[in-house]
Amino acid sequence: VCGGRKKKRLDFEGKTILAPLTTVGNLPFRRLCKTLGCDVTYGEMAMASKIVEGNSGEWALFRRHKSEDMFGIQIAGAFADNIAQCGELFERECSADFFDLNCGCPIDQVTSKGMGAELLDHTRRLREIVTVASRSTSLPMTVKIRVGHYEDEERRNAHKLIPELAAWGASAVTLHGRSRQQRYNRLANWDYISQCAGVAKACGLPLLGNGDVVSWEDYTAHMADGNLTSCMIARGALIKPWIFTEIKEARYWDIRSTQRLEFIKDFCKYGLDHWGSDSVGVERTRSFLCEWQAWLCRYIPVGLLEVLPPKMNHRNPGFMARDELEGLLAGDQVTDWMKISEMFLGPCPEGFKFTPKHRSSEKMSGDATAQVEG
Repeated sequence: VCGGRKKKRLDFEGKTILAPLTTVGNLPFRRLCKTLGCDVTYGEMAMASKIVEGNSGEWALFRRHKSEDMFGIQIAGAFADNIAQCGELFERECSADFFDLNCGCPIDQVTSKGMGAELLDHTRRLREIVTVASRSTSLPMTVKIRVGHYEDEERRNAHKLIPELAAWGASAVTLHGRSRQQRYNRLANWDYISQCAGVAKACGLPLLGNGDVVSWEDYTAHMADGNLTSCMIARGALIKPWIFTEIKEARYWDIRSTQRLEFIKDFCKYGLDHWGSDSVGVERTRSFLCEWQAWLCRYIPVGLLEVLPPKMNHRNPGFMARDELEGLLAGDQVTDWMKISEMFLGPCPEGFKFTPKHRSSEKMSGDATAQVEG
């Protein structure tokens, strides 16, 4: 009970969770992940001010497929009244099990407006937001944070913030194992996440760990001490959405190129179902497929790896594909992705051009990567 309202208890215990992902976390991709063993999904991050204004583009992000049996909405905002209004609207107008406040997004376009990871430096305002918003609705409110603003150990504050978030009314917290300053440089600090998991368990708050989970061994190792409620998976799911199957079956899946192509076919089908099968829908599906391909091409077949488990910061050194299709799926050029899209969506229109918003490659800056996930 919070603010006189009885809230539904959220059960994240041991569940496989897909992180909210900007652009690439669309409904067709989430639907694909559900077929591969994902338990919990989120809509793409939306802006609280635009939601309150009734912006149709933001509201479209909250569409939920019937297969999404545990679904959350993530929002970014800087003011308690906006976030509280959103909570009331979600309860009245949306089919969601909970809503999540993003306090982890490090990109300048968000933090310069007082949102995302900027709130980690303004705990008084964060307290007002969480307290007011959590009491405005019976819909559970969760919060996603980073380890702090700065990288140095003495200035991390997540372990102090977690008990306060519990007291203010948060139903669960997700902790990304990097600071705002790091963005996506270097590996996530799972030792610190584990420390914070002990703190969260002591105050009865579910804690989800997040950062660089790209194998079932990562997931199992992070869950080993029994303090963490579960792990949230972001980029690992874009590179190989079958990671959810691997986690549930505790094995590596040396997936063949033909099976991977079937997943792309399924995505295209789900895209046409969602965006329509007219020319506009076809090209939207093609565009979002190419966005996903910018990540999917990073996958190195597990049967070719010399060392396991794979790590997020391991870059593809180039490999000898086992068949022609496997080589095409590893292609990191837009022309490769266009060729794949044409297998299911027909020829690209004349003059078709595509520039990925979140290109995943060794040449991409941390700033660009950071826009995928908060």
